Amino acid sequence: MNNSAQLIRACINGDRPSQNQLYREHAAKMFGVCLRYSKNREEAEEILQEGFVQVFRSLHKYKYSGSFEGWIRKIMVNCAIQQYRARPKLHSITGITGAELQEAVEEDITAGLQHKDLLKIVQSLPPGYRIVFNLHVFEGLKHREIAEALGISEGTSKSNFYDARVLLKRSLQESTKIAENYG
Repeated sequence: MNNSAQLIRACINGDRPSQNQLYREHAAKMFGVCLRYSKNREEAEEILQEGFVQVFRSLHKYKYSGSFEGWIRKIMVNCAIQQYRARPKLHSITGITGAELQEAVEEDITAGLQHKDLLKIVQSLPPGYRIVFNLHVFEGLKHREIAEALGISEGTSKSNFYDARVLLKRSLQESTKIAENYG
């Protein structure tokens, strides 16, 4: 049995030092995942906290196959989805009516942009756009899967993704112009 499996078994048995160790080993990376789905650090911390509660509740279900980190990441993403779905729908965005939804050739508009600047731009997206963008780009989910997870139509998922890309491109172009003016 490897060290990771021993650590997991100790956590399942309620060993607090092992639980602390597991948290310390994975919290920083998972916080990065949570940041992408949140509008700010506080919201990311809430997702992270709830995510680790779920991790410890579900450890006995881990099958010791595949990446343990990937298993934890999936729980964090599901917590972000649950938080999004629990919000009042006042902030729900359904997209631009009649927008052409085509997979355009991607421009590399992020070249030279710092990671934290890009994160701030993604965090500034409206919640509906942000979660669809993250699920599609970072988690690799298809729009059908996103629609099922969020309780929206596939067309809404596609529209929100398209609109998120438009907003991101606009924000990135504005950031580039500002940097050029001060650079």
